[in-house]
Amino acid sequence: MSTSLRDQLLQAGLVNEKQARVAERQAQQQQQGQRHQLPKSERGRATGPALAAQQAQRAKAVRDQELNRRQQEQADKRARQAQIQQLVEQHRLPRPQTDESYHFVHGSQVRHIPADAATRARLSRGEIAIVRIGGRYELVPAETAARIRERDERRVIVNGAGKGSAGPTGSAGSAGSADEDDDYRDFKVPDDLIW
Repeated sequence: MSTSLRDQLLQAGLVNEKQARVAERQAQQQQQGQRHQLPKSERGRATGPALAAQQAQRAKAVRDQELNRRQQEQADKRARQAQIQQLVEQHRLPRPQTDESYHFVHGSQVRHIPADAATRARLSRGEIAIVRIGGRYELVPAETAARIRERDERRVIVNGAGKGSAGPTGSAGSAGSADEDDDYRDFKVPDDLIW
């Protein structure tokens, strides 16, 4: 009888061979301990297969809980991504029709987005931000970027002067950056240099 129940559990996929052996050993140890604790009239009722089945059910319940937790995490992640998509679609700013662009670093690559002087100024002041959604970059107001950052921090690429490495096309740098580059303080940039 014990081998047929064991075989049934193995065939049903509730336990594997190693788990079945461990369960049998534990059942034998418990059975020996219970025989010494039970009165003579009740000795022999606890069987190994029943304990193995209970342990298999407990193991299955633990696996099911873990699977449910993973599925819930995935559902939450999909819901957050949908919320981010909706925020970007509702609040994205129109791209300026210009040949000028705003360059910024995302990962290890320099990217660019069309931006006129007013847009670049708003980006550097932190009034608007650049977010990445669906493989493209979009401009959104800073309030929207803060809401997106709450859901997924990696989506906000550039948000203000101190957040992210960015710089507009065509600027020769600022006086503050010249002070920071002490190695190059003896080299002056010519006034007629075009970047």
